[in-house]
Amino acid sequence: MATMLLLCMIWGMQQVLIKAAAGDMTPLLQITLRSVISATLIALLMAFSSVRFWVRDGTWRAGLLVGALFSAEFFLVAEGLNYTTASHMAVFLYTSPIFTALGLHLFLPDERLSLHQWLGIGLAFLGIVTVFFGSATNPGTGPDMILGDTMGILAGGVWGLTTVVIRISSLSEAAPTKTLQYQLLTSIFLLLPVAFLNGHFATAVFTPIAWLSLLFQGVVVSFASYLVWFSMMRKYLASRLSVFSFLTPIFGVAFGVLLLQEPLSSSFIVGTLLVLFGISIVSSARLPLLRK
Repeated sequence: MATMLLLCMIWGMQQVLIKAAAGDMTPLLQITLRSVISATLIALLMAFSSVRFWVRDGTWRAGLLVGALFSAEFFLVAEGLNYTTASHMAVFLYTSPIFTALGLHLFLPDERLSLHQWLGIGLAFLGIVTVFFGSATNPGTGPDMILGDTMGILAGGVWGLTTVVIRISSLSEAAPTKTLQYQLLTSIFLLLPVAFLNGHFATAVFTPIAWLSLLFQGVVVSFASYLVWFSMMRKYLASRLSVFSFLTPIFGVAFGVLLLQEPLSSSFIVGTLLVLFGISIVSSARLPLLRK
């Protein structure tokens, strides 16, 4: 519980720091460079452990797939932050447990959804509709925020699909470092050319806030927190872990308001509460039935 609480705080902060440094370095370049930092750290860690990345163990197909999904997720996050607030992105990105639950319902008998969980999914999507309706009718927002929010939801869906692939593929038995390295190396290969060809390097200014964001993203988020997350996924059911995930958007919204002075509309507050309530129902409805 303590570990998941800390992870939720870390993940809630990441969009806020990316947004804070966006004036000096584009979100896409930040996310690409953080993968370079994290991949280097993972390579060093693997060099001093018994895990070998290039060993043939039948994981490369699943590894490339989750790497492509990881790249798509954070491309959507990076581009979405150009249009919407960090608070909105935190809420929509962390709808991922909903998509994870739907995916696992289809592929794993142990993860079938109950009637209560279907109700939770309905509430979460009602919350999403509420936020979108508020953005569409609020004079202070416009098509840009709706576009950014849409990218956030798509990113949440891709993240949920990534979790499903890890759970049902050979990666479920792979070392966390190897699973993470697949994602980081693939994202570097896919996103680095995009950032270069679109001139993101030419406009980057390495200010203190940009360095803070890069180091936090590269060392704390993409290296340490993801390793812990993948390690826990090998020991616990996804439902047991996801019950804490609804805390991450709360931290994300709180940090966005406190550090970036982002506004909160009434429709966003109501919609967020519906989303969080729905996620909590989906994630916790079967906890008493989970195996030890």
